[in-house]
Amino acid sequence: MIPLKFSNGLIPVVVQDKKNRDILMVAFANEEAVGLTKTTGFAHYYSRSRNKIWKKGEESGHFQRVVRILVDCDGDCLVYEVEQTGAACHTGYPGCFYRTLEGTIISERVFNPEDVYKKTK
Repeated sequence: MIPLKFSNGLIPVVVQDKKNRDILMVAFANEEAVGLTKTTGFAHYYSRSRNKIWKKGEESGHFQRVVRILVDCDGDCLVYEVEQTGAACHTGYPGCFYRTLEGTIISERVFNPEDVYKKTK
């Protein structure tokens, strides 16, 4: 196994759709989250704002089944190739990169976040 280099306990994770190769999101994982991802087959990340591990889809039901984990040449960044259920972005878009720098929306919403996340408010 290739040793991973965590910076301040975290490693960036680029999440890519297995089917169309779109970049869905970027998140961080700690060693425990990477281990949970490997063990369960579902994406786990570390929330810097909440200071805890979270399983993608635990609130929304929009899970990421991890098909393969790639590591870069330096061992300091990962790519999770995933089969995405629903949308990856909490805003309701398929992925977090749904707009241009100028603000043009280039994707369509998959769900209304107010409907999905109202149970947690």
